[in-house]
Amino acid sequence: MRYGRDSMAPRVHPYLDAARLPEPSAPGERVDVRTLVGPPGARIEIEVGPGRGGFAFERLASAPEVALVGLEIRLKWAKIVDDRLRAQGLGGRARVFAGDARAALATLGPDASVSAVFVHFPDPWWKKRHHKRLVMSPELLDEVARLLARGGELYVQTDVEERALAYVEQVIAHPAFEPHGDEPGDAHMADNPYGARSPREHRSIADGLPVSRLRFRRRA
Repeated sequence: MRYGRDSMAPRVHPYLDAARLPEPSAPGERVDVRTLVGPPGARIEIEVGPGRGGFAFERLASAPEVALVGLEIRLKWAKIVDDRLRAQGLGGRARVFAGDARAALATLGPDASVSAVFVHFPDPWWKKRHHKRLVMSPELLDEVARLLARGGELYVQTDVEERALAYVEQVIAHPAFEPHGDEPGDAHMADNPYGARSPREHRSIADGLPVSRLRFRRRA
């Protein structure tokens, strides 16, 4: 526990009240993702690690039929972005919840209820001892596959070629996914098709860095 410089009172984390996913109503049940955002019948999408929220706001503006759930491990940005969404009148269509997406996805249901999952520029850790922290993992892909409707999309971006090659190999090895890029049998896309870019994508483009855009489809 941390203490202030001039006081022995414990320092309260300024973003401790960031929204969390609700608890399931009973053991073995899952939280219905359709009750978190709306309106009823909206196209439900999930963003893993929305960070400062740039993609979320652009996506909501470009696709009025979309409702978006963000899962953000950093309390600060979960709180700030969720508050901004509500302040701009978007809280009914989008929420950001604090938590590790790898665990949070396992609490959501029902199966085949989500249209798209976005993972923008994940896994900045390179050392072997950090591999257990990697977002892209078999466990995450299992939960994404469970939640995606037939034909639903998993979209992953990175500006590190080595990561891109690893992600393609990892995702197509999963029996639930097939590549769904610009060319048949290939996951790569020349441009972002969603009318929205994350802050990192904007920065990479401005800096002239190549971005690997990978799209996969949930098999029938």
